[in-house]
Amino acid sequence: MSSTIEVVNPATGALIAAYEGWGAERVEAAVERAHAASRAWALVPVTERAVRVAGLARTLREHSDQLASLAVAEMGKPIGEAAGEVEKSAVTADFYARHGAGILADEHVAIDGAEAWVAYEPVGLVLAVMPWNFPVWQVMRFAIPSLVAGNGVLLKHAANVTGSALALQDLFVAAGFPEHLVTALVLAEPDVSQTTARLIEDDRIAAVTLTGSNRAGAAVGSAAGRAAKKSVLELGGSDAFVVLDDADVEAAAAAAVKARFTNSGQSCVCAKRFIVDASIADAFTTAFVAGVEALRAGDPRVPDTQVGPLARDDLRAAIQRQVEESVIAGARLLTGGERLPGAGYFYQPTVLADTGPGMPAFDEETFGPLAAIAVAHGDDDAVRLANSSAYGLGLSVWTADTGRGVALARRITSGAAFVNAVVASDPRLPFGGTKRSGYGRELAAAGIREFTNTRTYWVGH
Repeated sequence: MSSTIEVVNPATGALIAAYEGWGAERVEAAVERAHAASRAWALVPVTERAVRVAGLARTLREHSDQLASLAVAEMGKPIGEAAGEVEKSAVTADFYARHGAGILADEHVAIDGAEAWVAYEPVGLVLAVMPWNFPVWQVMRFAIPSLVAGNGVLLKHAANVTGSALALQDLFVAAGFPEHLVTALVLAEPDVSQTTARLIEDDRIAAVTLTGSNRAGAAVGSAAGRAAKKSVLELGGSDAFVVLDDADVEAAAAAAVKARFTNSGQSCVCAKRFIVDASIADAFTTAFVAGVEALRAGDPRVPDTQVGPLARDDLRAAIQRQVEESVIAGARLLTGGERLPGAGYFYQPTVLADTGPGMPAFDEETFGPLAAIAVAHGDDDAVRLANSSAYGLGLSVWTADTGRGVALARRITSGAAFVNAVVASDPRLPFGGTKRSGYGRELAAAGIREFTNTRTYWVGH
């Protein structure tokens, strides 16, 4: 089964492009070519693979305007953030070009009577199911280390960023990678589940990675388990932003605005639950709401726009539901809470107070411009509230005493903990979650080794 994919500009509601979804025969041909390219690429020395990635960094920068414009048009990302996404991808390519070969170098182990070492070898063709919210970065943060590791990439990008997916496929070729080594599949939404499951079962697919919803992650993870294949899942989060009683309130509030409303709130690592000590809750809330109301929402093509539209209208409807149900449950609406008038899928930057467990704004992942404030009565209560979540991706703690902040962070379950800083990914550090936020790691040494065969060699004397 195949059907047409229509890509709509979320800022205007206008149709941008239409693509014919691939049928089974075209998918089969693409997989066969990708598998062959992957087998050949595994034989290329890692030093040469790293050189190609250095070229990719240059090509990304050369095509930055094109890629950023596509992200703006297809998912409504503000243009400044879109350009930053491309540059972050180039920085990651620079990192692995310099350090990838060293990370993957054989590790010799001293054993009497034998020569022994551990090698990190390619696994083959990896299926990557990627989301729309960072059309370039989400792909690159997986693909760059995986290519240095000697693997091929079979990309199933989100349908609403099909143009970005095809542009990235072409970009790798322009950067000097072999054709078909990175292959973008064009799948209409009704075909995605069945095709993905079939691909995971296919012997030519070595492993799978997914960034997306818990529902999609459960499907991919279970399919990978049945096929006994490695999987990495990054499934979003409801990150806590904890402000202790000794924190610099103005600094914390300013950082909180950035932490919540980057990418119009459509990020896994956006802070979503603001847990503030009761002694400073009023001061923090006043400063935070003032910062939120000062945000400039509008046309994402305009350089000073800070909040663009949501990527789809159903996402806006989900935010509206979460706001309304949370207010019914006892939350107070401090600002926002309405759709913005006119074309496109815009929603007012919104803040709810008096939230807590049992409310959608606190319990669910809120993927849009909605912030939930909860009041904590002391550090133990802050820990309780922060841990009252099914998710465990990032954590931010704000305090004048960094030792206290680290000690408190150790009591809260998350994949990353930042003290007096906004949670962010960095190619030098592993990225990933715990609990319902998924498993496995991307970036740094851990990320490049995720999709390698950690192989033991023993040569007797």
